[in-house]
Amino acid sequence: MRIGILTGGGDCPGLNAAIRAVVKRGSSEHGCSIVGFRNGWEGVIAGDAIPLTRDDVSGILVHGGTMLGTARCHPHKVDGGMEAVKDTFDNEKLDGFICIGGDGTLKAAGKVSQKLGVPVIGIPKTIDNDVVGTDAAIGFDTAVSIATEAIDRLHSTAESHNRVMVVEVMGRHSGWIAVTAGVAGGADIILAPEDPFDIDKIAKKIRHRHRYKDFSIVAVAEGAVPKEGSRWNAEDTLDAKGNPIAGSIGSAVTRAIEEATGFPTRLTVLGYVQRGGVPTAADRLLGTRMGIAAIDGIVSGETGKYTALQGEHVVLEPFETMMGKTKWVPEELFAAANGL
Repeated sequence: MRIGILTGGGDCPGLNAAIRAVVKRGSSEHGCSIVGFRNGWEGVIAGDAIPLTRDDVSGILVHGGTMLGTARCHPHKVDGGMEAVKDTFDNEKLDGFICIGGDGTLKAAGKVSQKLGVPVIGIPKTIDNDVVGTDAAIGFDTAVSIATEAIDRLHSTAESHNRVMVVEVMGRHSGWIAVTAGVAGGADIILAPEDPFDIDKIAKKIRHRHRYKDFSIVAVAEGAVPKEGSRWNAEDTLDAKGNPIAGSIGSAVTRAIEEATGFPTRLTVLGYVQRGGVPTAADRLLGTRMGIAAIDGIVSGETGKYTALQGEHVVLEPFETMMGKTKWVPEELFAAANGL
């Protein structure tokens, strides 16, 4: 068999582990030829392909990012994109695609599978951890580890200067990083998109805390939103399409806390550092396991699905399970965060 592989959407640690697993397992166990496409679905549309051998993937396990490059491109949204994907599939004499990506890239993979009848298996990767059907996605553990370390480091500065430290982390639509890193790092207040906030209540909580502690840590997801009707102007934190502007919500919350409490308040925006660098052991392992499951699945003909970690096992879920849906932070985890 001849299998194409691509990575789409934002980069994250652990992608190379999945690519490596597909190539090594595919060539050694199944006798497959693996073809890599540069820059996600853009590369498939353009026919920008390179052969991948065991030698090509040697040593990439510990590297962040993706050796294939990536781009935010969905072929069903590009004029002639779907036709170009089919042409590349035929011209390269492929037997299937393995697509590694977040919710948008996997939705595109689902459409390629459904509309073109092309065998496709997806592998979920996103530091936001918002793909429905899988307990974790590649890149999430590393991002949480980085965010937790940042919160740990800010504790000493906050305490030394008697300040409120606001940390903005990624998470446009769901607050997995903010909540998990916030709990792990001992943040005093956690703001996430699933739980709209009231700035007056936040200020009251900080003032109460400062009766016995002279510092506070606030973890904020970039997509956090105020409660409807609360004293807040959210328009300054959104772009023309209504999407959160990185750094804007953190900056607005920082100003509002300082104005409401009178306490010196400082902002740290982690930004892209959450997506870069060496993957954790957990992400290397998850990428490897999902890569193996993907190539095994495509060889056995179990396609139109994506790999999913469910409990202790990696299984294959139909694309329909995740398409058009978002995995929200559960109320139980919010309750745990708010109860500390």
